Amino acid sequence: MTAAAFGDHPDCWPLPAGDTPEQLWQRAVAAAGQGRYSSARADLAELRRRDAAGAFASLSLSTEASLLRQLGGHRLAAGWDGRALALAPTAADHPMFVQACADAIVGLAADALGVGRLAAAARLLERAGELTAGSGVPRLAVRLQWVRAELAMAGGYGEEAVAHARCGIEIAEQASPALLRHRVKSDVVLAAALCCAGALESARAVADAALSDTETHGLVPLRWALACLLIDIGSASLTSQQVSTIRDDCAGLITRRGGRWSRG
Repeated sequence: MTAAAFGDHPDCWPLPAGDTPEQLWQRAVAAAGQGRYSSARADLAELRRRDAAGAFASLSLSTEASLLRQLGGHRLAAGWDGRALALAPTAADHPMFVQACADAIVGLAADALGVGRLAAAARLLERAGELTAGSGVPRLAVRLQWVRAELAMAGGYGEEAVAHARCGIEIAEQASPALLRHRVKSDVVLAAALCCAGALESARAVADAALSDTETHGLVPLRWALACLLIDIGSASLTSQQVSTIRDDCAGLITRRGGRWSRG
């Protein structure tokens, strides 16, 4: 079974068999989208055991960073992203070289943003944008829009954040169905951006719809994040108790699946 069978970068489907480094990485990405952290980490470790250097080894380190960042571990994630960036040049002649470099740099930007280093995040995003310009890889373009939106929110620029989030949605939709999780996460980012812009009614509508999508596709980490947001702003279709139950159920499932919570 090859990665090509799942499209450009599939991120939520029944987990395939993983044999090659590329397949192991794809499998880990799919597992992470479902909140299956232990499974994802095991596949990433096996990938590096088979292929200790090169593009997929670098991507595996960036993915490890993403697992930490999903649950608040931005400081720890920076170490993994730094290692990923250091390793990426060993794959300079590999077709995934740009993806490896860009994933590490965007990850470092998100790490910096998570600890309040906004200027550093902005510089890293500029570097990533230059690297990926014309690459034709939708996944990278969507990730850039997410972190650009988050940076705008951190600076209080709600309308700018909304524009970046909507751009991410458009790119993910054009790549459908390969970037299904990216499409749903773009809605999560949009809901948060709308909050920043003061459009709470629109934010509730987006978040409620995305919450339903996370249930349909088993995207537990995103479902948890949306429930946390809806607890703050209120849902238009669910009671506060229902939203709290969803949040707590997701948190418990994430823990049972190997998620490691962090405060920073």
